[in-house]
Amino acid sequence: MLDDLFAGSLEDAARRREQLPTAQLETLALEQTPAIDAVAALSRAELVHIIAEVKRASPSRGLLANIPDPAELATAYARGGASAISVLTEERKFLGSLDDLRAVRAAVDVPVLRKEFIGEEYQILEARAAGADLILLIVASLDQPTLDRLKRFTEELGMTALIEAHTRDEFQRALDVDARVLGVNARDLKTFEMHPELFGELASEYPEGVVKVAESAVLRPEHVRAYRDAGADAVLVGEALVTGDDPAASIQEFRNA
Repeated sequence: MLDDLFAGSLEDAARRREQLPTAQLETLALEQTPAIDAVAALSRAELVHIIAEVKRASPSRGLLANIPDPAELATAYARGGASAISVLTEERKFLGSLDDLRAVRAAVDVPVLRKEFIGEEYQILEARAAGADLILLIVASLDQPTLDRLKRFTEELGMTALIEAHTRDEFQRALDVDARVLGVNARDLKTFEMHPELFGELASEYPEGVVKVAESAVLRPEHVRAYRDAGADAVLVGEALVTGDDPAASIQEFRNA
């Protein structure tokens, strides 16, 4: 599944590149307001940070929520105290788009993450041109030279890479490229099995100053509490928010877990 998602995202990017060449996109990216410092925004405070996700669907669960106005949802997230907003832009299985990202960026003042299966610089330029402050780099999808190159390119554009690991080996690979924001995803993107204990097993191995992000397996406040108690600076929450009745109230509950 991960390989298919990755290949599809690169095909979609190639199609967009035919319509908007790299040189033109680079100009748009460089014209954007400078990116927000995501490291500062997500560093540990008294309360755990919540990265709230705009997510319509997933390959494992299918359609999760009808989100006609991503900006309205993001505004509710920010009102509830979200420290950052994650926007799924993958088109085929997650039903997202760069238009969703642009709408969210225009609506909120907190950092915005482009969550996508990124494997080339063009996709990173797209993220910056749409106003993203962070992009996702999935270690499992990238060889080490590519991971290092894309992380450096992200920082050259003033953005931050959320580097995502699913195993201990991937965690070490993220550290080897000097990840500043490092996420441990409880969901194995190859098998879709959940391993929420993985973050706790790796939390003590984060270097000082690296933002600790726990991802997936969050449905209730007690799940956030477990991640927080294990040392998480931030917790990414998607499904529980888009399927709930009051996302702003849910974020407040999660932050106060």
